[in-house]
Amino acid sequence: MRWKGRPKSSNIEDRRSMRPSATGGMGGGLRLLPLLFRFLGFKGTLLLIAGVLAYGIFTGSLGSMLYALGLGGNPPTTVTTTALNESPEEKQLVEFVSVVLADTEQTWSTIFEENGQRYQEPRLVLYRGVVRSACGTAQSAVGPFYCPGDQQIYLDLNFFDELANRFAAPGDFAQAYVIAHEVGHHIQTLMGISAEVHAARSRLSTVEANKLSVKQELQADCFAGIWANHANDKRQLLETGDIEEGLRAASAIGDDTLQKQSQGHVSPDSFTHGSSQQRMQWFTTGFETGDITRCNTFEEF
Repeated sequence: MRWKGRPKSSNIEDRRSMRPSATGGMGGGLRLLPLLFRFLGFKGTLLLIAGVLAYGIFTGSLGSMLYALGLGGNPPTTVTTTALNESPEEKQLVEFVSVVLADTEQTWSTIFEENGQRYQEPRLVLYRGVVRSACGTAQSAVGPFYCPGDQQIYLDLNFFDELANRFAAPGDFAQAYVIAHEVGHHIQTLMGISAEVHAARSRLSTVEANKLSVKQELQADCFAGIWANHANDKRQLLETGDIEEGLRAASAIGDDTLQKQSQGHVSPDSFTHGSSQQRMQWFTTGFETGDITRCNTFEEF
């Protein structure tokens, strides 16, 4: 990819030196409710909980406050900051991620403007090992992910080593494809697709819900292809062999390929992201057409 010297995004948040961990001081929530009922009564307790909910939603601290009351939610966390030992290679990789994110911003801003809308850019959070998001605490083993709750992408740069070594999909465009795919999930959130899928999944059987998840993931692949189309046609960002790198990555993380590696056989009903062939097909559709209307993976559902 011809990425060096190009504009960088201002939407990168670096948490690589931060280590969140749950604290143990507020785990007595289950014991707190009986005391509230005793001293405040049923009505008073309900009013208090209503106030807590309203305040938590407004301030973004709902998860910790629910946990404190024993009503679920996330335990509060402490964050330990350590020195960031960054190699020259990692520093360059951070710059690369920033350039790719900026290019996706340019692509989707143009597409949204053409459709009379304003594109709301996502933030991309870099972390190491473990990270806290509006979707909960996640380990790097889950891979890159997008959280609709805070409209942020979470990426541990070590995943790119895994992509090259474990999945045999090296190359800068393979890495760019991963980022563009997660941005694709952000597009789905802005378009209301993610909310519709979430609501529909709750009414379906596990098998049918999995099929719906596959369609959502394949659409994100198609959106990644649309970005590649614009990056190539309008800004000549791609070089010979880049698309092949992207297709290799899409194939390597197909459900059938991963299941064969992990369990020796394929169980299509448990697919959540799509087969290797499907992922390559929908990325190619986006890349060849550059047309968002061609990414309707839900048409047959």
